[in-house]
Amino acid sequence: MSVLDILESKLEFLMEKINSVPVHIQFAGVAVVALVAQTLFFIFLHIVAPKPRAVVSSEKKYITSQSTSRKPSTPRELPCWYDRWLAERHASEARAESAEDDNSPTPDIGSIEPAEVRLSVVFPAYNEEDRILPTLEEAVAWLDENIGRTGNSKGGAGKTNKRHAARHAQDGKATGYEIIVVNDGSTDKTVDVALEFSRENKLHDVLRIVSLERNRGKGGGVTHGLRHVRGEYVLFADADGASKFSDVAKLIEGCEEVVDGAHRGVAIGSRAHLVGSEAVVKRSALRNFLMRSFHLVLMILTPPATSRIRDTQCGFKLFTRASLPHIVPYMHTEGWIFDIEMLMLAESAPSIPIHSADGTVIGSSAGIKVAEVPIEWHEVGGSKLNVIQDSIKMAIGLAVLRASWMMGVYRRRLT
Repeated sequence: MSVLDILESKLEFLMEKINSVPVHIQFAGVAVVALVAQTLFFIFLHIVAPKPRAVVSSEKKYITSQSTSRKPSTPRELPCWYDRWLAERHASEARAESAEDDNSPTPDIGSIEPAEVRLSVVFPAYNEEDRILPTLEEAVAWLDENIGRTGNSKGGAGKTNKRHAARHAQDGKATGYEIIVVNDGSTDKTVDVALEFSRENKLHDVLRIVSLERNRGKGGGVTHGLRHVRGEYVLFADADGASKFSDVAKLIEGCEEVVDGAHRGVAIGSRAHLVGSEAVVKRSALRNFLMRSFHLVLMILTPPATSRIRDTQCGFKLFTRASLPHIVPYMHTEGWIFDIEMLMLAESAPSIPIHSADGTVIGSSAGIKVAEVPIEWHEVGGSKLNVIQDSIKMAIGLAVLRASWMMGVYRRRLT
């Protein structure tokens, strides 16, 4: 008797045994197996799902240049809207849970203190001593010309400061800008280069440097910076200067087109229009193949609005201040795919009521809208991305991220 015949006889015997079991017991067995499998998968996700590292006290301080000395300032407390939001959220959830009335109001998750400056710019930086200087030069030149510095910031662009401050004061908007460089555990002279640039351009207390005790990854650096911004608009940009900084004006315009009644909106720089251009064609065939493969995985695993975005990974994204409490507190991923989690959180943000002219509620607006804005971009040498290794990690990380949100490992409650 052949091996195939033996297997066939064993299978027939097994099917006879199964058929002899009552149908209701078969269904119960399948349900138990499914429940056990789901439980094991849930436990597996709890083990492998990324968990952000706790922030230490030194990472809530910053240094800046000084007008009276070539030495950097002593560490100063960094303003943190997130800490206040977190305390208020915990208190609000505790009140809601202790309330006897089931119709008690849902905890407010969208409150955030008012902006102090017009625009905050966050640069995550890990060993960027060779690339950050041109990026800062381009950024400050545009910011001085188009935003202006606050009145207590001396130097560089005094006339521009007054012109822009007067204009924004008339329309009730915050004035000036700030730059937060998040030093993500660099071992080179990134901090020294940034401080020297700040001294030369008199950016005292405008350019602030926050140092993380050890490397957290780009996502961790960006999230940390976003917790401490003071701007009405908030931009994070790669320190390599691959994106043209002046395109931030396009992002602000695009963001204003999609903001809802609570002024929540996101605008992201996109390189999708460059597909087929020299900048993309020059890349290796392997890199282009992996890029397309990752985009296919993205379309399959992400919710509808996020899956339609053609370029999720461009390091040039802008948020309104009102959108931050719906995104930043729930970030978990600190690696390369943190952008996708941000976009998924924007899409799943709680809806807000839409009012008519007389104040009547006529509907609701679900999620935070995202504008994808074409920008100028060029390849910059010195990338820390390992194409093959990091592409595989990103695909796996995306699957874990999506499953964690679907299975309830990640959620929008804090308790």
